Order: sequence, then structure tokens, then C-alpha cells
Amino acid sequence: MPLSVAKGLYPLARLRRIDNCVQLLEGAGMFHNCKKTIKREVCMKENDKTSHRAELMRDIVAMVNQNPVLRQAWQRKKEKSIQNTEFEYPEHLSVEHIDMGLFKMEYLTWNGSGNPYVIMQLHGGGYMSGLQGQYRKMAGLYAEISSGAAVLSVDYRLAPEHPFPAALEDAVAAYKWLRDKGYESERIIIAGDSAGGGLAMALCMELRTNGEPMPAGLVAMSPWTDLAITGGSYTKNREIDPVFGADGGGEMLLHSPYIGENDAKNPLISPMYGNFTGFPPMLIQVGTHEMLYDDAVSVAKKAKEQGVPVRFTVYEGMFHVFQMSGTVIPESKRAWEEVGAFMHKVMGQW
Repeated sequence: MPLSVAKGLYPLARLRRIDNCVQLLEGAGMFHNCKKTIKREVCMKENDKTSHRAELMRDIVAMVNQNPVLRQAWQRKKEKSIQNTEFEYPEHLSVEHIDMGLFKMEYLTWNGSGNPYVIMQLHGGGYMSGLQGQYRKMAGLYAEISSGAAVLSVDYRLAPEHPFPAALEDAVAAYKWLRDKGYESERIIIAGDSAGGGLAMALCMELRTNGEPMPAGLVAMSPWTDLAITGGSYTKNREIDPVFGADGGGEMLLHSPYIGENDAKNPLISPMYGNFTGFPPMLIQVGTHEMLYDDAVSVAKKAKEQGVPVRFTVYEGMFHVFQMSGTVIPESKRAWEEVGAFMHKVMGQW
């Protein structure tokens, strides 16, 4: 489905400013070619070429993450964003702040929408970073691409103060809250990125163990599914990953406090080691320039072998959770359109 500029979440003025920056940097020769051939398995290949705008974004991400001064400045901005819960949504969206005692949630609704579905968003951040402004923008995008579904963003407890199973317990409680609110399981779609993508899978495993009904569908963007860090891409892609590679934030992956005193290969911590039988249809997206690339490949392959309907798409040249770029780069825009098409297929006629 075509994706607009998200009703004010990504203003046209900002896109024009980015266009001007792209033209300026192109003229200065600041793009570099870091394409690398990577073997793909059980996947759909989205595109052989990376757009110039995406290459620019990738270079900016690498610059910020690999420069200590810029990284600290970005971290301060992110922390300020997490603390600011008064995010200004467009007028057609309303948000309710929900205090669950141990954690908080934000329930976003599209005014006047008759869509009976809800998307439960589990944010990323390595189980160490909370709900920030970017995820509120993503909540707005989820509402738009689903044609007005409600969005529940779960601000679950974080490590190191709250290691496993705190985040999973909060996700289960949020799912129960939706059920108590009147949403049938077949009206719930779980969506998560990075750690949130792995948490979404762990949630489904826990629901199955407890005899609870599964959601209608699951979306995972760059999911972190192997906290034991066994995939070859953790080494192979280290030099080309602009988020975690080189001198970036890779240490967070290698020494995750979320594991605590538990086995990193516990499927509820690392879903890659679990069983996916009975899972709902899944959409998994990943970029070729990710240290977590093999996390997505392994899960997609395993789930498909166990009978789960899986759409797995690899985006050439893309970095970890590139979908945060919203409609700014073509690859992210296509990814969101793919998520929208998947959700509409799951929802069917309502």
C-alpha cells in the first residue's frame, strides 16, 4: 500500500532539507562504496542497489556511533527523548498513558477509526534503553500503514536493574491487558525491532507454553534472537555495521546484562534456540550491513521449516533497524509499505 508522509510525523519541509543536504554532500564526494556480497538463505531480496540517500544515512549513522563525542551527544538526546512523554502527535491521533505499576504503556488511537485491530509495539534498545520519541513516531506509522489500528507501546522494565525475565513478564502483562480490554487474540499483531523483535518471539513462546491464544501476526525488524552471539555475521559484518561495528556499540551485544545469571541459550532469552511450531504468520526484515544478520536468517529458516508462514526480506546495504528512517530513505519507505501490506493481509476484511 502507498505510504504518505505519515500525517505530519515526517514533515515535507524536513524532507526538503534532507534533499538539500544530500545534494551538498554528493557534490563534496562524501559517499563511499562499501558494498559487499553476502550469502542469503530462505529470503526475498528486496533490491540489488542501495540508494544514495540511504548510503548517506548509513555514513551519518556510522559517524555518530563511532565518534565518542557525537555518540555521547546522541545518547543525551535519546535520554531526554525517553524522559519526555509529552510527544506531540498529529491531531487525528490520541494517546492514553497507562501506569501498570512495574512499567508504563502508551495506547495510541486514530480518532474516528473503525479498525478493530491493535498493534502491540515492543521497542528495541538492547533491553537497556526505554521508549523514546522515535518509537512514538513509529507508533504513528504503524497506525497509518494499518489503516487506523490502535497501537500499544510497551515501556517494559530494563536491564541491568531488571534482567530476564522482567521484560518478558511485562510483555505478557501487556498482552493480557489488551485481552482484558476486549481485543481477541486474532485482532492483535505483535511488532518489535531489535531486542523488541526477539522479545516478540519470546512472548509467543511463553503464550504457547501457558496455553494462551497466539496473536494474529508478528513483525520483526532486525530481530536480536541470539544473545549467545554465535552467528558468523557478528564477526563477518563487524567492519560494515554502522551501528554496532568497529568502535560502535557492539559491546552491548557481547555482554548483555539482560541475561543475568541465566543461560544465554534459553529460548525465552534467545528465541533462535526455541521451537516456532504454532506461531502466527511472521514478517522478518533485515539489512545486509548488520552484525545481527544471521539472527534473522536463522530464525526465518527454522520457523519456515517448522511450518510457520514466513516472509523474510533482506534489504541490500541497510543497517540495523533502518526503518527508523521513516519515509526519509527509499528503502525504509519500502520496508514500511511491506509491513503495511503484511498487516492488511493478516487483518483481511474487517
